[in-house]
Amino acid sequence: MEHMTVKDIVTATEGRLLSGDENTILKKIRLDSRTVEPGDLFVPLIGEKVDAHKFASQVMEASAGAVLTSRHTKAEGPGAWIQVKDTKEALQAIGSFCRSRISIPVVGITGSVGKTTTREMVAAALSSGFQVYKTPGNSNSQVGVPITISEISQKDHIAVLELGMSEPGELTRIAKIARPFMALITNIGVTHIEQLGSQENIYREKLTIQDGLEPGGILFLNGDDKLLKNTKARDGFRTIYYGTEDGCDYRAENIREEKGYPVFYAVHGDQKVLVSLKVMGRHNILNAMAAIAVAEEAGLTMEQAALGLTQYTGFKGRQNITEYMGITVIDDSYNASPVSMKAGIDVLCSMPGGRRKIAVLADMKELGSDTEIFHREVGEYIKEKNVDALITLGQMAFKLAESAGKGESHMEIRCFENRDEMTEFLKTYLKAGDQVLFKGSNSMKLGETAACFTGIQRS
Repeated sequence: MEHMTVKDIVTATEGRLLSGDENTILKKIRLDSRTVEPGDLFVPLIGEKVDAHKFASQVMEASAGAVLTSRHTKAEGPGAWIQVKDTKEALQAIGSFCRSRISIPVVGITGSVGKTTTREMVAAALSSGFQVYKTPGNSNSQVGVPITISEISQKDHIAVLELGMSEPGELTRIAKIARPFMALITNIGVTHIEQLGSQENIYREKLTIQDGLEPGGILFLNGDDKLLKNTKARDGFRTIYYGTEDGCDYRAENIREEKGYPVFYAVHGDQKVLVSLKVMGRHNILNAMAAIAVAEEAGLTMEQAALGLTQYTGFKGRQNITEYMGITVIDDSYNASPVSMKAGIDVLCSMPGGRRKIAVLADMKELGSDTEIFHREVGEYIKEKNVDALITLGQMAFKLAESAGKGESHMEIRCFENRDEMTEFLKTYLKAGDQVLFKGSNSMKLGETAACFTGIQRS
């Protein structure tokens, strides 16, 4: 937060200052009492298990600049105490207040799969001509987005924000805080179908990103997605399609691979630019075309965007490729859906050479009543690929393995219920020259197993 005072926070939240100096300048918003530093604003949220208000006095004694509270009617320690009705809503109000003081364009990215990779690639493309602020980590929620916006500085030229959604109405609230001028939807899948009920509901919810779109803004849509390709933005907004199909405004043509990496021409009108990616997987062509479309509409040339994309070499836990002790690891363990799991398998199969290609796959979560069907679908998919061994973790991944092993199977298949047991098995099973994919929902903690074979410790 730049030049943000206690008085600004009181104004933004419509709160009441219980004690302290209203002219105190605040540095950063903190939700975790253990990370609070002198001059920070502590926002104690009320969770299912812990009410962080119990740490309010402690952080103020440690010289925090201010604290919000919905539990206190008087200060219980030094510094500025600000009474609000609800600390979560107050945090969102602060985010909106910070956004109102920012004049730079904001790009908002949502979708069922690929939000983070697309965010990173858009930021890379834009970095050829701008200083870019982007969402750190996975701060894409009703809580994360306000904090992200508060950290945009006056030195930044453009912001690229990831906007998540897991329940009805959530994206509307987030979009109204972020107020993007350019909104991008990567695809419509089945992630969070358990909470939203159907893919059609997910489609409708994703389109609510327009609820926060600035007047005259642009909606970028994946022209290869069966639901988005026939969608148009609301009145007052422009629609731009990107992808590989003929109807796309920004289109990839003459696609090929060089040593496993995608190479293609990006076409827009009469322009044609050669693009060479530093990440594997044909699905990344769509992410790259999204980045090129956003970059040119933001004022850069397609050549600048293509150059910026060469700086993107992957993101931790998302098809991050490393080699350690002769074993090539594709760490794609951050999350999983049927679409992204198939994409991960494709990356594994596209890698040149290798002694064995091994897929370590864990349960995919939040897929609703059809979860077994989706796992079996992936099993059928991997059965047709040149994968030498399939190692699974979890009850649903066992269903995946069942489908993969039906009939004549060329794969060696091992199934585990316990991650530690699987990890110990892999320590003796994997050999130099192997290429191994780790893919599953984040809660399955495959990243911790992958770290054993990358030499990189996960934080």
